[in-house]
Amino acid sequence: MSNIIKPNPKLYVMDNGRMRMDKNWMIAMHNPATINNPNAPTEFIEFPIYTVLIDHPEGKILFDTACNPNSMGAKGRWTELTQATFPLNMSEECYLHNRLEQLRVRPEDIKYVVASHLHLDHAGCLEMFTNATIIVHEDELNGTLQSYARNQKEGAYVWGDIDAWIKNNLQWRTIKKSEDNLLLADGIKVLNFGSGHAWGMLGLHVDLPDTGKIILASDAVYTAESFGPPIKPPGILYDSIGYSNAVERIRRLAQETNSQVWFGHDANQFKQFRKSTEGYYE
Repeated sequence: MSNIIKPNPKLYVMDNGRMRMDKNWMIAMHNPATINNPNAPTEFIEFPIYTVLIDHPEGKILFDTACNPNSMGAKGRWTELTQATFPLNMSEECYLHNRLEQLRVRPEDIKYVVASHLHLDHAGCLEMFTNATIIVHEDELNGTLQSYARNQKEGAYVWGDIDAWIKNNLQWRTIKKSEDNLLLADGIKVLNFGSGHAWGMLGLHVDLPDTGKIILASDAVYTAESFGPPIKPPGILYDSIGYSNAVERIRRLAQETNSQVWFGHDANQFKQFRKSTEGYYE
C-alpha cells in the first residue's frame, strides 16, 4: 500500500488593477431621476480586476485573464471611446504574466484556462496560454467571433484581443448549453450559468480542504449589491431573465453546499481577500 499524501490545491487571488465606469453599468438605474430630482447625479466608480490561479496536483487552472497590458493609450487595443468609458489603471506589477511570474508560474505551465466570458476585462490575456485548454461557453465564443467577423470595434469585446487569439491558434473547449457541473479536477467543477450578463457565462465551484467551498461567480454577480436580495441587474446585460435565473441558482447552490460566493468586481469583498503577494487559500 502506498501512503503518498496528495498535496492540497492552493488558490491564489491575483490583483490585476482597477477600472472605472459609470455606476449605471454595474447597477442599472441605480439612481433614477424623478420629478423631485430631475437631474439625479450619476457616479463614476472604481472597482478591482482580478484573476484566480488554482495550483492543483492534477494541473494548474486559471480562472479569467484580466485586461491586456496593451489596452490603453494611443496605440492601445481599446478604442478611444472604450478607453474613456472604462479607463483602466494597471501598473506593470498587475499585468497577469507578472503576477504569475511572482508565483514562479509560466503561461505554458497552465493546463486549463476557464474564461467566465470574453469581455475586455476577463479575456484580455488569453493569447498567452497557447499550451492550455481554453474552456468557454459555446454561445459566448460564437457571439464573440461574429463580432470579430463583422469588424465591430466598440463595446466589451475587443477586436485586437480576438485577433490575437485567432493568430495564436488557441485550443478551445466549448461548453454546450446542455453541459453543466463539468469536473475539471478533484474538487473543481465548471458551472454553466448560461446567458445573462453576456451570451454565455461560466463559473467555478472550488472545494478546498481548509477554506471550504467557493463559487467563483465572475460577472454573473458583479457585487454584493447586485446579489441582494433584491437582485439588481447590471447595465451591461444580454438576457435579463437568464441573468436572474443564474443569480438565484448561485444563491441556491451557495446555501445547499455552504459555499462562499466571490463576486466579479466587489471592491469591499476584494479588500478582504488574501492576495497572491500575501499567501493563498488551501
